[in-house]
Amino acid sequence: MTLADLVIDGYDRVQQVVHSAVRGLSDEQLATPPEKGANTIAWLVWHLTRVQDDHLADLEAAPQVWTEQGWHDRFALPFGPEATGYGQSEKDVEAVRASAELLTGYHDAVHDQTVAWLRGLEESQLDRVVDENWDPPVTLAVRLVSVLSDDLQHAGQAAYVRGILQRR
Repeated sequence: MTLADLVIDGYDRVQQVVHSAVRGLSDEQLATPPEKGANTIAWLVWHLTRVQDDHLADLEAAPQVWTEQGWHDRFALPFGPEATGYGQSEKDVEAVRASAELLTGYHDAVHDQTVAWLRGLEESQLDRVVDENWDPPVTLAVRLVSVLSDDLQHAGQAAYVRGILQRR
């Protein structure tokens, strides 16, 4: 197993949890918070996918799937194409209404681009500094793990919310 295979396996696991979290749920269920002010499954999946798309596109100096493949238009959300979910309000969370098909379609497109790029990743690239705004500066390896960790947490949260909604 190569290092790229290992990282791809991590992102594959995110994809599996995303699909499981949304499978068979209605648009209404996906947009229902477990309690007032909490994140919905739709927002969690959209947000984790937007972060992966935004951060990895930046790492590979490529356009984001969100805008390049027309997902921003398909979702028709009331915020600009640069929005990833950071700092959003309760009202913004409520505005993310999407079908399971739309959510997984966008996630799968981002996953495909991620995997294609990771397949060409060489271990020698991992120490490259990608963000000097932190102390210590963030390397490519740290950013990949950071995005993967964030994605797994949010995918797990979406699965948890699914469980709450199904028990109601």
